[in-house]
Amino acid sequence: MADTTAPISRFDYDKVAIVTGADSGIGRATAVTLAAHGFDVGVTCHRDEKGARETAGQVVEQGRRAAVRRHDLTDPVAAAAVVDELADELGGLGVLVNNAGTGTAEPLLEIGYDRWRSVLAVDLDGPFLCSQRAARRMIERGAGGRIINVTSVHEDYPRLGAGPYCAAKGGLRMLSRTLALELARHGITVNTIAPGEIATPMTGQEDRPPEPGTRPGYPLGRPGDAREVAAVIAFLAGPASSYVTGASLFVDGGLGLMGPQAAGDIDKDIWSSG
Repeated sequence: MADTTAPISRFDYDKVAIVTGADSGIGRATAVTLAAHGFDVGVTCHRDEKGARETAGQVVEQGRRAAVRRHDLTDPVAAAAVVDELADELGGLGVLVNNAGTGTAEPLLEIGYDRWRSVLAVDLDGPFLCSQRAARRMIERGAGGRIINVTSVHEDYPRLGAGPYCAAKGGLRMLSRTLALELARHGITVNTIAPGEIATPMTGQEDRPPEPGTRPGYPLGRPGDAREVAAVIAFLAGPASSYVTGASLFVDGGLGLMGPQAAGDIDKDIWSSG
């Protein structure tokens, strides 16, 4: 008879995580949450080194080590080397969170090819190359690991003016599924997190708890908090998620359920009425 009292999994992989784009928002919340779960954390940023240093300070406040690197994913081949640099400094790598991203607000018929390529470089090419570097290290170590790619509800749902962003996030979802198949035999899981509107600087908001009732058209009536996304990432980074791979977890307050309903009732406040 199976021993039902035994733990379903354990940390064989290094308790070292790298979180890209961790100078604010979801990245910062994730880095601090993973530190609270016992991870040393490598923090990357594009331009906001001050913000990254603040994140690193919060990691240290959790009693863990932190390392910081600048990481310009518009040149993804060069930027991917940061994965090895941080892993060497922190003494291993068990979890990679590809969180860094960018977007546009231009119709597809007006966007230039260089801008198109820039978004795909950051949102798709970068995660591919960073995942490749991380997976090779995890395979060599032989203890498994976790790769978690932060996409968006737009991995599944299009948005006007966000063509390259949607294309990249949809591509990242399929990339993650393929990686999940190829890396499963090495004990490495690969999943995506698909946030909806989260109250962060990237969405023009602040890193503070969102106000209830501020989004009457959303099922839960508010934007999300970055820490709510980080909590799901921490689950996927931990041993309890050992049988979850190739999955996409939506953290969107039910936003993705609105589609046909919202199209017919866009001008009605039916969500908060009895």
